[in-house]
Amino acid sequence: MESATDNAEDMIKNLTLQFNKARQASITKEMLEIVGGAEALK
Repeated sequence: MESATDNAEDMIKNLTLQFNKARQASITKEMLEIVGGAEALK
C-alpha cells in the first residue's frame, strides 16, 4: 500500500510539473505576441 501511495505522489508531482511547464510556455508565447505587436506599432 505504501508503494501505491508513493507512486501516486510521484505521478502527481510529474503531472503538476508538466502542467506548469505547458502553462509557462503558453504565457511566454502570449507575452511575445504582445511585445511583437507593440513593436510593430512603433
